Amino acid sequence: MSLLNVGARALLANQVALKTTGHNIANVATAGYSRQSVVMQTVPGQFTGAGYIGKGVEVATILRNHNELLTRQAAAAQSVQAADAVRAERTTQMQEVFGGGKSGLGAAITDMMNALGDVIAAPTDITARTVTLTRMDEMAARMRSSSEQLQQVAYSVAEQLKTDVVRINQLAAGIADVNDQISRVKGNGQTPNDLLDQRDQLIRELNQYVQTTQIPADDGSVGVFVGGSQALVLSNLATPLTVGESKLFPGSQRQTLYFNPPGVAPVELNEDMLGGGQTAGLLRFVNQDLTEATNLLGRLAMSIGSTLNYQQQLGLTLDGAQGKQLFSLPTSVRGSSQGTAAGQIDFSSSTLFTPSQFAASDYEIRFGNATPAGVVTRLSDGTTFTFTDLNDLRSRQIDGLTFDLTAAGGVGERMLFKPFNGAATNIQMLVASPRDLAAANPINTAMGTTNGGTLQLAGSQATGLEWNPAALPVPKVEATGNVTVPPPTGVVLTFDANGTFTIAGNTNAPLDMNSNPPSLLAGPPYAYVPGQAIHVDGWAVTLQGTPHTGDTVTVGNALEPQYGDQYTRNAGNASALQALRDVKMFDEATLSDGYASLMAQVGTRTQSALNASKLSDSIADNLEASRTAVSGVNLDEEAARLIQFQQAYQASAKMLQVAQTIFDNLLQTMGR
Repeated sequence: MSLLNVGARALLANQVALKTTGHNIANVATAGYSRQSVVMQTVPGQFTGAGYIGKGVEVATILRNHNELLTRQAAAAQSVQAADAVRAERTTQMQEVFGGGKSGLGAAITDMMNALGDVIAAPTDITARTVTLTRMDEMAARMRSSSEQLQQVAYSVAEQLKTDVVRINQLAAGIADVNDQISRVKGNGQTPNDLLDQRDQLIRELNQYVQTTQIPADDGSVGVFVGGSQALVLSNLATPLTVGESKLFPGSQRQTLYFNPPGVAPVELNEDMLGGGQTAGLLRFVNQDLTEATNLLGRLAMSIGSTLNYQQQLGLTLDGAQGKQLFSLPTSVRGSSQGTAAGQIDFSSSTLFTPSQFAASDYEIRFGNATPAGVVTRLSDGTTFTFTDLNDLRSRQIDGLTFDLTAAGGVGERMLFKPFNGAATNIQMLVASPRDLAAANPINTAMGTTNGGTLQLAGSQATGLEWNPAALPVPKVEATGNVTVPPPTGVVLTFDANGTFTIAGNTNAPLDMNSNPPSLLAGPPYAYVPGQAIHVDGWAVTLQGTPHTGDTVTVGNALEPQYGDQYTRNAGNASALQALRDVKMFDEATLSDGYASLMAQVGTRTQSALNASKLSDSIADNLEASRTAVSGVNLDEEAARLIQFQQAYQASAKMLQVAQTIFDNLLQTMGR
């Protein structure tokens, strides 16, 4: 009987080994499956006078080949890789919006500025004026088209976020269900290998959407946490997530992830705490990458549009009227806050006309309870500006913007401003008639007929910059956009041989635009510098050469009867409009190079995302290979084990056959 028992035990043990090997082979392609091994142990022997006689073998357990550290590292790396991959994919789509070539926005800007050359050459040519307005309209249309494409990308991301959150909730519910099953079988003393594999695979899939941390519990379940400390899964309970606009900044279109525990208000998860995962990558793209691209495009539209509008209003149309705005642009942008703070960014109240100071960024105001009363943060780079009260904030310009708040927020309250978000979306051409293009200079400049020096006129133009002695808290130069009309006798500049001049026919002294802030020149007499513009009451003249004592320059109103219709053949303001293309406006890039600068910044961000994706992909592959080396199924090894256990099974069966033969012979002998 002892031999029969040994053979039976060996047969059963090797049968289990064969089944386990077959189970491994069957699951070679099953995602998340961990190779299983049979752990056998010797049955304690029976004591006899001749020593211990063995009783064979038995199966101790089925071992799951699994390394917890490698599994967690691989899941975390794959989470980061998923975030980087989706961000790289989306930034590539974003980059495609800003194409080059003749059909690009950059070509439209160049064509618009070049078209002004024909107006300069022939100010009364209606065809040249019509072509210029057409080029301006095309530029505005391409601005709108680019903005619409960015909005389509944003809509696509929003839909993908919704789909991802649905999948996150499904996976969380699945983990909770498997947790429950594992807890129920925890007390039987053996490890439920397949259930553990199933749970690990669900967690691995969940990390593809949002990075998690796991904490094991005593009952065999695992707690799954997101956003640092929010319990997505506890035991057999899963808490759903949702995605939507940030309640911290209503109306801002800023997307965020919400944790929805039962019975309490949803918790807005900090984007920086989400780590990896496709959802985190999409949120970073839409709230950072896409926001920057939208701000770059909006700043381009706002700067070009407002600069051309300003100069257009300083000129005269073919009918002698003051020019009107070329483009429709926002005059103010309201801030977003969930508290008591209220106010707007006012584009119209500029101390100086400063679109060149615009930064492609959103801004956040955070209120305190002492001095300073609050801090304005430029979100693109974290630069901060403090203010003592709302009047202090209103009186200064930050990056060329005026923050006009009508109500302060409570302690710790935050307010978000997106000054350039809708500028490109809504830009429209306002001037339809070619006669309404203000190409003429509103002032007429003439050199004295008896001048004896080498004084020559290098240029004259309207600037709209005037001295405001009543400005508070101190007098200052302001961008009025107006030109004080010289009297019929004109404003006369009289020079002497000492390099100074006096001015008659004007109340204010010339402006010193080289001081910071700009102020009035000391005098009279005033210092004359060849080649340096002389700014007076909304206009400026630039002279070259050396004057003699008594030399004069007279600046008059171009519409005075004494000048007749000379203004119609004057293209001074058209020249000023075209000269704007060489003005540094976009982070040291000129107006004409603004689009190239935009493309470079978007391209740099895209390349950075692609590089990050390649790096994280390599790290994830290496860690997954390490995990698979421990847990994966190798068919060659399993085939060898299959033969080994098959032979052992056959030998065990032979042992039973031998025992049966011996037992039969014994019975036959005893029966005689």
